[in-house]
Amino acid sequence: PNVVGAQGGAARMLRVIPQANLTSLDPVWTTAVVTRNNAFMIYDQLCAQDAAGEIRPQMAQGWSVADDRLAWTFTLRDGLFFHDGERVLAKDAVASIKRWARRDPFMQVLWPSVAEVEALDDRRFRFRLHRPVPLLTMALGQTQFPCFVMPERIASIDAFTQIREAIGSGPFRFVPGEWNPGQRAVWAKNERYVPRQEPVDGLAGGRAPRIDRIEWTIITDPATSANAMTQGEQDYWEYPLHDLLPLLRRSREMVVQQRLLDGTYGIARFNTLQAPFNNPAIRRAVAMAVDQRDYLRAVAGNEQAGWGVCEGVFTCDTPLANEAGSEILKTRSIERARAALREAGYNGEKVVLITPGDYPQINALSLVTADILTRMGVNLEVISTDWGTLVQRRASKEPVERGGWSIIHTTSSGQSLALPVFHLFLRANGANAWFGWPDDPEIERLRGAWVETGDPAESRRIAEALNRRAMEFMHYLPLGYYWQPSAWRRNVTGVFRAPATVFWNIGKA
Repeated sequence: PNVVGAQGGAARMLRVIPQANLTSLDPVWTTAVVTRNNAFMIYDQLCAQDAAGEIRPQMAQGWSVADDRLAWTFTLRDGLFFHDGERVLAKDAVASIKRWARRDPFMQVLWPSVAEVEALDDRRFRFRLHRPVPLLTMALGQTQFPCFVMPERIASIDAFTQIREAIGSGPFRFVPGEWNPGQRAVWAKNERYVPRQEPVDGLAGGRAPRIDRIEWTIITDPATSANAMTQGEQDYWEYPLHDLLPLLRRSREMVVQQRLLDGTYGIARFNTLQAPFNNPAIRRAVAMAVDQRDYLRAVAGNEQAGWGVCEGVFTCDTPLANEAGSEILKTRSIERARAALREAGYNGEKVVLITPGDYPQINALSLVTADILTRMGVNLEVISTDWGTLVQRRASKEPVERGGWSIIHTTSSGQSLALPVFHLFLRANGANAWFGWPDDPEIERLRGAWVETGDPAESRRIAEALNRRAMEFMHYLPLGYYWQPSAWRRNVTGVFRAPATVFWNIGKA
C-alpha cells in the first residue's frame, strides 16, 4: 500500500475500532460476527436483504422459476471480478453454495429438497429440486449466515476446514501482509468493483467503496478507545462500552447512534456433550437462577430504554415471539436453583466457563453467570481469554481437562432469532448443531414441520411448541436484549442503518 502524507492519508482512510479481534477469515467455518463483518467487505452475495427484510438481487442479475417450481435458474450480472483478476463464473457460485450449505442451519433444512446445483454456462447456474422450495432466495440472501461467493478452488476446501486465503469479489480487498491478529487488519478499495445502480437499502443496492483503505485497530481497553475517538486518532467505534456513552456524547466531534436495525440478544450456551451439562436437569437448575435484568444491567446500565427482558427463544415483538413453557426463566431464585441442582445429582464435576476479557459486553454477561454458578455451589473455573481464542476454543469437543469447555456466552442480532430456519441456537441436530452440539429429535421435527406449513396459525402453534420444548431441553439460556449504539467522528459521511456493520458507502469529508 502506498504511504501518503499523513493529512491526505487520513482523509482517504477509515480507522475503525472493531467489536473484537479478528482471528478467522472464514465466514463458513465460524459464525463470529467479526468474521462476518470482514467478509461483507471482501466477498459479495448472490442476493441480499434490504432494510425491510426483502431479498433483492446482488451479484445475480436475476433469477427465473420454472412453472412446476422445481427449477430455479440464476444469471450473474456483468462486471464481476475476483481480487486476483479472475472473472466470477457460475461454477464459483455453485462451489460456494455447496460449501456454505454444509454449515448453514437454514440451508441444512432445505437441502434434502435439492436434487442438484449445477453451472449451465459461465453466467448461469440452476437449482434442480425434488419438491418446491419457496424459501430458497431467503436462505441465499439472509444476513445471519450469508452465502458469500469465493473462487471455486477455495470453495472446494472442506466446510469444516478453515480457509486461510481471503479472495472475494467484494468492494474491498483484504491485505494479508498487514494482518496481525490481536493488533490490526487492513482492507484496500477494490478498484474493479462495479456497484449495482440502485441506491443502498439495508444490505441491498449499490455497495460503493468510497474510501481507499480501512484499518481495524484492536484496542482492548475501552477508556483508551474512547480517548482515541475523542482525540481524532480513530474514526469509528463499533461497540462502545455503555458506561462511556455520556462521555462520547459530550464531544462536539462525535455522533453516537443506534446503527444496527435491531436489538442485540445475549445467550449462555451449555456444552451438552460433557458432564455436568450433558444432564438437562442440571441445565434447567441453572435456568432457575437466571434473572435477565441482572445480565442486561451489567451490560447496558440502569437506563430502562437501553434493554428489554425477553424470556422466550424467538425475538420479542416479532410474529413468533411467545413464552409457552418459559415459567422456568421466571423462577429467579438461587435457593430453588441450588435445591434443583442437588436433586439433579450434580456431583461436584468441574465446570469451565470461558470469558472474553477483551469483549466487554460478552464478558459482562459471562461474569453474571459465573456469579450465579458460584452461589449455586458449582465447582467453577473461570478462564479469561481474548475473543479470538474463545472462537477457536469453542470448537473443541474435548472434556475440560483436555482443553474443552462447559459454558460460553455470545450475542446475536434479534433478526437472526426471529424464525426457526436460521435460529442458530435453537437447532438441535447433534454433531451439525452450533457449538455445544445439542441433540434433540423433537426440536428438529418441529423445525421441519414449521418449514412445511404455509398456515400462519399453524406456524404460530409450532413456534409455541418449539419454545416449550427448548425450555425443557434447555440447551441454551436466553438472556434478553440490549441496544448497542456505535460512535463515529462527525466528518465520517454516508453512515446508514443496516442489519449488520458494513463499511461500503462510507466516506470522509
